[in-house]
Amino acid sequence: MNPNRLNLNLSFSLEGIPIQAVNMTCERFLRTIPSHSHGSGCYEIHYIPSGYGMLTADSHPFHIRPNTLFVTGPHVEHTQVPQAEEPMQEYCVYLKIKENAKRKESCPVMDSFLSTPFWFGADTQGIHTILHLLTDELERRHIGYLDQARLLLSQLLIYIVRNYKNARPSYAAQNPGGPSDLTSVIIEEYFLYEYRNLSLEELAKRLRRSPRQTQRLLLEYYGKTYQQKKAEAKMSAAAILLADKSKNITSISEELGYSSPEHFSAAFRAYYGTTPREYRRRSNPDSYTHEQ
Repeated sequence: MNPNRLNLNLSFSLEGIPIQAVNMTCERFLRTIPSHSHGSGCYEIHYIPSGYGMLTADSHPFHIRPNTLFVTGPHVEHTQVPQAEEPMQEYCVYLKIKENAKRKESCPVMDSFLSTPFWFGADTQGIHTILHLLTDELERRHIGYLDQARLLLSQLLIYIVRNYKNARPSYAAQNPGGPSDLTSVIIEEYFLYEYRNLSLEELAKRLRRSPRQTQRLLLEYYGKTYQQKKAEAKMSAAAILLADKSKNITSISEELGYSSPEHFSAAFRAYYGTTPREYRRRSNPDSYTHEQ
């Protein structure tokens, strides 16, 4: 599976509820995805056809293996770590659901999906085939491919809920609301991938909002200020980088965009209540060596 990112911006509906498929990725994971979460109404569908790794969701560890399906919905903090020897392949579909839309009296599929912000298990419904067909339609663009893609996305949600049938939801549903369209993706990918040079002004520019409007959006959508989101992004990345024994504290501080190791250590202590070296020693007691 070659790395592939498809910007869909494709709208469809299921049981009368509007849904927007924002993007879809197909990739082989060679890097760790730092801890992050999605805002209200946003869901990521993950399917692992091959390879191994570890998912941590709201501090709970889950072992990823071939044929793993998991859904990460609103406000579920999660991290993905691939196994170095046999890293996981992944399909990921990002959905934005207008939960406050007028609903039919009976919405058994969408009620089940929306009431389960997190689910993890082995797929029993043949979702790999649906995702393969969906990718093929979107790449080849045969006549009628958009209508076919909408049908496959609806089928994907139905089959996901069928996987839920004998499993209890892991978390309670969150309140709907928040930004629409690509706004949530812009926010989440900015903090997830550009933690070294985060800037409120740059984020506001990408969102086509003022810094004050952006601050208000983050607080309403995530319940966190810009500074809290910035600290979360840098410290989540820091914890992952500290697990790499080949990196010293100075190089990590530079990679995270701090002006000095002392500045990084002070920020780390304020966030985690311990120093980077002590955190590394506790996390890897058997491999700890003195650093300069």
